[in-house]
Amino acid sequence: MSYNEAMRKIVVSEFISLDGVVQAPGGAQEDLDGGFRHGGWSMPYFDPEVMGPSIGEAMATTDALLFGRRTYQTMAAAWPERAGDEFADELNAMKKYVASRTFSESDVTWHNTSLLTGETVMADIRRLKGETGGDISVMGSAQLVTQLIADGLVDEYRLMIEPIILGGGKRIFPEDTWARPLQLVSVATASTGVLVCTYRPGSPPVGDE
Repeated sequence: MSYNEAMRKIVVSEFISLDGVVQAPGGAQEDLDGGFRHGGWSMPYFDPEVMGPSIGEAMATTDALLFGRRTYQTMAAAWPERAGDEFADELNAMKKYVASRTFSESDVTWHNTSLLTGETVMADIRRLKGETGGDISVMGSAQLVTQLIADGLVDEYRLMIEPIILGGGKRIFPEDTWARPLQLVSVATASTGVLVCTYRPGSPPVGDE
C-alpha cells in the first residue's frame, strides 16, 4: 500500500443509479428502509475488467475506512468470514471507524475498529482528516456521507454511475439548495454501461454567473 502522508483526503466511493440512489446496491436484504425493493441492483452491472482496477486503485491510497452504522454492520458480518482472500485480508487488517450515535462499544465487533459517537462525531472526523496518513475511504453509509458533504469534508468522489433508474431510495447529496461545483478528474466506461467517474470539489466554469 502506498500513499502520500501529506495529503490525507476523505474519499467517498459509491455505486449510484442515474437518479442518484445508493441504497442497497449489493444484496436483496441489505437495506429495506422505506420499503426499498431493488436490493442488489448494481450486481448485474459489475465489470471486473474496469471496475475492479478502479476499486483497487482507491484502496492503494487508503489506510482507514469510515462507516455509518448500517454499512458497518453489513461489512462486519461479511468480510471477517472471507479471511484468506487478499482483498478481504486487507480490509480486515485496515484501521476502521464507525460513526454512530446509537452504538456502544459492545456493538463494535470487527477487528481494529474504533467507535465515533455522541455529539462530537463530525469534530472527531475533522481531527482524523487533519492527521498524517493515507486516505480515509467511505463506502455506502448514505446518511453519514450526506453529513460529510454538507460539512465540506469530502475531498474526492469515486462514483460508479450505473445505467438504471430506481425511482426512489436513499441518496447522498444534501437537499439544502447549496450548489457544489465538481471537477471531473477521470472517467472510464465499463462494458456494462457503467461510468466510473472521479470528481473533486472545483470552481464554476469561467463565465458562469
